[in-house]
Amino acid sequence: MNQEMARYARQIIYPGIGEEGQRALSAAHVTIVGVGATGSVLANHLARAGVGHLLLVDRDYLELNNLQRQLLYDEDDIAALLPKASAAARKLRRINSSIDIQELVADANASNIEGLIARADVVLDGTDNFATRYLINDACVKLGKPWVYCGVLAAYGMTMTILPGVTPCLRCVMGELPAPGTVPTCDTAGVIGPIVALLGSIAAAEAIKLIVGRGTLNAGMLYADLWENSFDRFDLGGPRPDCPACGSRDFAFLKAEQGARTTVLCGRDAVQVSVAGAPALDLARLAERLRAGRVPAGEGDTGGAIKVNAYLLRAEIDGHELTVFPDGRAIIKGTNDEALAATLYAKYIGM
Repeated sequence: MNQEMARYARQIIYPGIGEEGQRALSAAHVTIVGVGATGSVLANHLARAGVGHLLLVDRDYLELNNLQRQLLYDEDDIAALLPKASAAARKLRRINSSIDIQELVADANASNIEGLIARADVVLDGTDNFATRYLINDACVKLGKPWVYCGVLAAYGMTMTILPGVTPCLRCVMGELPAPGTVPTCDTAGVIGPIVALLGSIAAAEAIKLIVGRGTLNAGMLYADLWENSFDRFDLGGPRPDCPACGSRDFAFLKAEQGARTTVLCGRDAVQVSVAGAPALDLARLAERLRAGRVPAGEGDTGGAIKVNAYLLRAEIDGHELTVFPDGRAIIKGTNDEALAATLYAKYIGM
């Protein structure tokens, strides 16, 4: 066994993987959409397992309350104003320098999702909202990509492995997108770290099984509640002929490709504003423009109302915190009012 393969010796001696399975892992491409709570567990497991090509996609930056459950990050990452995708990639490259890890600090949306998963052998859900999950579902069904849904809240969670054309897809099971305010969120229900680690680990194992082509896949919906100590699996049957995605191949979530978009972020008292097709933003020039408008900056951009680095610009304006990324997105903290967020974006960044 060569030195590189020796890294995975304990994994290779497991009969379910072996050297052939390890070679399959080394050749595999996996896209993880969202590297927050479950996504950081997924990325950690797959990097250590030797998945050769990881694409980490996340729109968000790190905050102190993330550290309770997002296992890849530390206080230094927060002090450095790092986006999650960049902090995750840095950490994983120190864990396994022999694999290819690409990060993308961006919103997964209708204009880019197919490109993000085009090379993927497996797509993994590390998101925190159903709108993005339905988008992933549309793209994976359209392109025939296997993917693993994973959602957690409070002390419970669910995961489902989706094989387009073989198993039900997410819309088969969940139906129409839940209306805003009709389902609990981490704002109202909270979340504990152990359920994140448990469900993320199960989903990561599903990805490994899909790649090596061995093992028994989750054939339904797995449900676990660690506070009530309950574990269940629900048989979901096959694809529904009347499913808009599977049956009609009407990919509604892939059609919203133009214009501005606002999204209330779970548990953040914040709204993300993005503009599809927007050109790259020069953060240094934006900082100069905001300063010219008398938004103060601290010495060296370390302690004032404007802070800027290669990854993001942060400004305190009108009682709100604006965090702006080079792709033109902004996260506006201090409100859940999407109209107000869009107004602040237009006023200080421009549509």
